Amino acid sequence: MTHGPQRIVCLTEEPTEVLYALGEEQRIVGISGFTVRPPRARKEKPKVSAFTSAKIDEILKLQPDFAVGFSDIQADIARELIKAGVEVWISNHRSVDGIIDYIRRLGALVGAHERAEAYACGAEAHLADVAKAASALPRRPRVYFEEWDEPLISGIQWVAELIRIAGGDDIFPERAEKSLARDRILADPHEVVRRVPDIIFGSWCGKKFRPDRVAARAGWDAIAAVRDGELHEIKSPIILQPGPAALFDGLDAMHRVIAAWAARH
Repeated sequence: MTHGPQRIVCLTEEPTEVLYALGEEQRIVGISGFTVRPPRARKEKPKVSAFTSAKIDEILKLQPDFAVGFSDIQADIARELIKAGVEVWISNHRSVDGIIDYIRRLGALVGAHERAEAYACGAEAHLADVAKAASALPRRPRVYFEEWDEPLISGIQWVAELIRIAGGDDIFPERAEKSLARDRILADPHEVVRRVPDIIFGSWCGKKFRPDRVAARAGWDAIAAVRDGELHEIKSPIILQPGPAALFDGLDAMHRVIAAWAARH
């Protein structure tokens, strides 16, 4: 006997990735157009939403009994679906612990508690392994993570936490706690210069990171990261969603850069 919702619409990527990882992809009837993980999801499932908008009529044609989304930014989509009689869960987790808890809760909702527990424990073990490797590094770099370039927006909480686990120190820890992007806007680009990052990670949501443009910013030639060519792209799909990708591929990508930097210094 199967338990829980049978026809799920995933309004963001992370529930799709989790449900596929748990072997519960047959429940998914619609996904976000931004979904890239796993790659087969794009081929198998109709794309019915963006992040701030959704094709409500197309979603309702799929006759979903459950919709899963993320954050207050999707409140309008959630409201429309609720008014149409669809049960909706909007998670609002922003931390590494929150991502792991999310895996467990989503698994429990679809009757896959044991598989979700094993998957979450695997993620926790991976975090611990990377943290152990990072603790052996001879130096910890100061890291600036840029989520957007016009205006400059620094990294969100789970990103800052993953930087620490990977062996670095986020230079804007006080901003990382702000859930809304507008509260992480850097009004003065020279604040980055003053905080002297050794490494700059760029993940410009939905567009290619351009290290040459970063290096050309007025006064930024004084930054060690710019002088040393330590400007690295972390692809948006593996770091900017609060799901498994960030705990595995996103963390690993940052740790590789940080470990290589530490070896040179």
